[in-house]
Amino acid sequence: MVIHPVEDLDDAIRFYTEMLGLDLRFRDGDRFAALAKGDVTLGLAAEAERVHDHPVVSYKVDDVDQCVAELVAGGASLLRAPEDGPHERRAVLRDPAGNGLVVYHALP
Repeated sequence: MVIHPVEDLDDAIRFYTEMLGLDLRFRDGDRFAALAKGDVTLGLAAEAERVHDHPVVSYKVDDVDQCVAELVAGGASLLRAPEDGPHERRAVLRDPAGNGLVVYHALP
């Protein structure tokens, strides 16, 4: 999933559904929405769910804490330690080239 920060979730949903034909798959109030077309998912993150100021790639993993330890050992920088949100456990990192990335897994 690619996560885009947005100022107005309603406007962003309208744009990506009407202009690009993405389907709304999930919405969490005014916090977050997931839109998709085929195998590509676009996350729209409003202020309450903003993990980075720029678009980031988000990877679903089996164990966030273990993945973070391995990524940091491999050269990533930790920006936000693993934390539980409303729907998932996630962490925010920066790869060695300076790009933001998120690792997450769904909470039961």
